[in-house]
Amino acid sequence: MAILSNKIDFVVLASVTMANANGDPLNGNRPRTTYDGFGEMSDVCIKRKIRNRMQDMGHSIFVQSDERCDDGFTSLSKRAEASLKGITSRNEYAEAACEKWLDVRSFGQVFAFKGKGKKDDSDDGSTSVGVRGPVSIHQSVSSSPIELLSIQITKSVNGEETKDGKKSPDTMGQKHMVRYGLYTIKGSINVQLAEKTGFSEEDAGVIKGCLRTLFENDSSSARPDGSMEILKVFWFRHNCKGGQYSTAKVHRSIEVKLKNENELPTSADDYDIIVHPLEGLEPEVIDGV
Repeated sequence: MAILSNKIDFVVLASVTMANANGDPLNGNRPRTTYDGFGEMSDVCIKRKIRNRMQDMGHSIFVQSDERCDDGFTSLSKRAEASLKGITSRNEYAEAACEKWLDVRSFGQVFAFKGKGKKDDSDDGSTSVGVRGPVSIHQSVSSSPIELLSIQITKSVNGEETKDGKKSPDTMGQKHMVRYGLYTIKGSINVQLAEKTGFSEEDAGVIKGCLRTLFENDSSSARPDGSMEILKVFWFRHNCKGGQYSTAKVHRSIEVKLKNENELPTSADDYDIIVHPLEGLEPEVIDGV
């Protein structure tokens, strides 16, 4: 596989309708928001969805969620020990991890290292091996403030009866959702780091496919099928390693503007999506599924 040779930046527009895009466990699992009322999706949440899509496509993933575990290992340490057993060189350990797991050579990872005996240039006496991945994902923020809705629900659990024969109050709960939000997901792929992890042109194609289908097989009671949708993927491939423009300038070239700032948006049609041209760098525009 050919190692990636051109810098890549991307911008993804995601639509959220009556769903909880990313719950905040420190705030009763309400959708994450900024102090200004804009909706948020953490980079960790987005990477989790990308990893799940990688797994759906048949690729080996190191950081697996419990319900998607496909190799029987119940922890990351057990998975690493079984797959990288006997490697005593830090460089070899990192290379083997990158070769085996797509998410490691994409996003990087820190491994506990117990190798003894053999030394290499990276041996500094520490007990970990760090891999810096070339794919970086930003915190996603909605294009305008969002409206949060909450409804009271009855939980599907067998609550204990009280002394008077009624169900205990813990059978009641709340469900929170975003009425509508248009979120922007930004990221980039660094060539210099890709060379170190072995991230290839084919791997970049996998990332593109994952972004386009980000919400496939991701439905739940908080995110019903069809409530979250990828609208557009803007894929910028530079003509050199370092990039023709800075990543920040590329990301700013995609502007999402509310048509009527005095009304709450209810769909993507309430926004203007403006692509500011950059000389010599035209994005590949891909519709979501």
